[in-house]
Amino acid sequence: MVLLNLALPLGRLHPLNRLIGLVPLVLGVGVVLAADQQFKRAGTTVKPFQPSTALVTTGVYGLTRNPMYLSMVLMLIAFALFMNHVGPVLLIPVFIYVIQGRFILAEEQMLEKAFGESYRVYKGSVRRWI
Repeated sequence: MVLLNLALPLGRLHPLNRLIGLVPLVLGVGVVLAADQQFKRAGTTVKPFQPSTALVTTGVYGLTRNPMYLSMVLMLIAFALFMNHVGPVLLIPVFIYVIQGRFILAEEQMLEKAFGESYRVYKGSVRRWI
């Protein structure tokens, strides 16, 4: 985002976006801290592709199946708003596409294999993102 912004600064956004960027930043930090705390309480790993020992379905995991990735997107939105140009905003959908294809789909398969019907029920009742 920073390199794109420096190399090719596409149209400026409204100056208030720098202040507005605090909202997704605070939300993103709050969500990742809550998710991390829930994993620690459940005694399972937060590292991608390591086997989970517990299926966490409450708290922020009751709102989204991927709160950690959602928090990354929120923080990217915040940083894009702080940079106050269009270019960085355009990279956010690319990030989502890569994260979903490279991490989320594989993690969902691992969780379904590990937790079976419990995970399928959870997957059917909580959205992947929001």
